[in-house]
Order: sequence, then structure tokens, then C-alpha cells
Amino acid sequence: MRSDLPDCRELLTEQCGVLSRRQALCLGFSEDMIAWRLRIQSWQRLHAGVYAVFTGEPSRAAVLWAAVLRSGPGTVLSHYSAAELHHLSDTVSSAIHVTVPLSHHVRGTTGLVIHRSSRIEAARHPSLLPPRTRIEETVIDLTQVAHNFDDAFHWLCRACGGRMTTSDRLLAALAHRKKVRYRKELVSGLAVIKEGVHSNLEFRYVRGVERPHRLPVAHRQAPVSIGAGRRYLDNLYPEFGVAVELDGHAAHLAQDRWRDAHRDNALTGAGIITLRYNWGDVTRRPCTVAAEIGTVLRSRGWTCRPCPCGPGCPARRWPS
Repeated sequence: MRSDLPDCRELLTEQCGVLSRRQALCLGFSEDMIAWRLRIQSWQRLHAGVYAVFTGEPSRAAVLWAAVLRSGPGTVLSHYSAAELHHLSDTVSSAIHVTVPLSHHVRGTTGLVIHRSSRIEAARHPSLLPPRTRIEETVIDLTQVAHNFDDAFHWLCRACGGRMTTSDRLLAALAHRKKVRYRKELVSGLAVIKEGVHSNLEFRYVRGVERPHRLPVAHRQAPVSIGAGRRYLDNLYPEFGVAVELDGHAAHLAQDRWRDAHRDNALTGAGIITLRYNWGDVTRRPCTVAAEIGTVLRSRGWTCRPCPCGPGCPARRWPS
């Protein structure tokens, strides 16, 4: 049997020209036929027992298929490799991540990172090829290999902000996992994402500035019409005409600073005062930021005052 017969074409097209040794034998290729094709280099070995039935550099899709076939039945691409396919990540991981059934042991692989799971069938996307984990499962997997919670929260923001999934679906996926690192923080993070938080800095603002000092609850990503245009404000306290904009960049180009200044001027003309804070302000001086915002809110009609979050908090100096 030859690789160009109709019997092979559908499978080869589906798998981007890659076959496992087991598949080749099932299709009617003998051991000698496989060895001969490898010897004359009309086929090339991508992994032990996995072949590309063409010459030249394999495509990325072929490389991913080869990783799945090398790892055995039931394997799915996961973690960073699934994120690549879901367009959740802008970078291509040098190692390919796959998840195999819990009972499956894969040895002698190069360039593969093997994960094992007892719930692989539930995690598998029902139709996409090459096989991969669902977007929600991929996001939760990435939070579990993140270096810290900020990195984990980034994946939640990336998925929800890109409208690839929702906080409710991620919460449901989280609930099906028995052991989850950062579970409490992830649940809290998904709750504020549902409110409109889109970044680590915005989450730090809610968690470190607004809530512990009992400031009013802002409207997140609040739409505001300015002239013929429309803006979305990170945090808007509409009843007091105060906006808090957050900037995670350490530095800005001059044109960006002027653009922000012009926008702030337009907001002021519409009766909205804009306060701006960066990463260092929110993460290192949250109490001072809360006190400053409280001062402006009170000048605009807020009848309460910031509450101290602990000893030494500037909010303690507010008169009762």
C-alpha cells in the first residue's frame, strides 16, 4: 500500500502529514515499507515511532501533531501549547506541553513536557484538532504553573478580556478541580473580573485600595461620551464625578502623555475629575492613594471617610 492512496489521504490531511507507526501498520504498511521510506528519506522521523510522510521542514501544526501521536492514545495538547492554539498566548513555547491519561506513562521524549490527569476526557475540547484542552481548562492549567498569583491572574484577564470565555465558565471549571493552588484568590479574582476589572493593576486597586479602605464601589470600564467620541474609564464614581485611571507602564512616550492629558481635560470639561496612579502607587502606597481619593470624593459630596486598614494607615488621621 502506498501513502498516496485514497485510504490515507483523509487521515494525512487531518494530521498535517504525520503518522504514528501504529497507524501506518493499521493502514497496511509493512515494517519493511516503513523502513525503506525512512531510508530513502521520503519519510522523516519526528519522534520514535512517529513519521512525517514528506520531506522538508515540518509545519508547526505537524510538530504539534507529532507530539500528540508520540504521547499515545488519549493525549491532548495543554498548558502553553493549548494556549498557543487558542490564541491565548502571543509566544510559542519551545517545549510542547501535552496531558496524558493518569495511567499512561510516557518515556524517552525530547522537547515534550508531560502532564497527567484523571479527568482528561472532560478537559478535552470535543471537536478541535489537533486534540487540546478546552479554553477554560487551559486557563486553569496555566494558573497552576504560574510563578505567582499576579501571573495566574494575568491568564484570567487575558481569557476574559479577549472574550474567549467568561468568569462564570472559569468558575465552573475551577469547581471541578479537587486540588487548586490559589483557589480562594482565583475565585475572588474572577468575581472582580465579572465586575469589569481587566488587569492585575486594576485588581490590586480593588483589593488594596478601594475595599480595605471602604471607598465607594466604582463602576469598572465605565463608558463616557466625550463630544463625538466614547471613552471607557478604569474606575468611575459617577455620583461624585471622579475617575481613577490606572497605568501599568513604567514610562510613556511623550505623545501618549499628551493624549492622556487631552482626555483628562475633556473629562474635566464634562465635570469629571481624573486621578491617575501607576503600579508603584497602587502596590507600594495603597493607603496614601486611598487617602488622596477620599479627600477628592469628600470634596465632591461623599459624606463618609476612608477607613484605616491597619496601624499607621493615613486614614487614621481623618477627623471622625
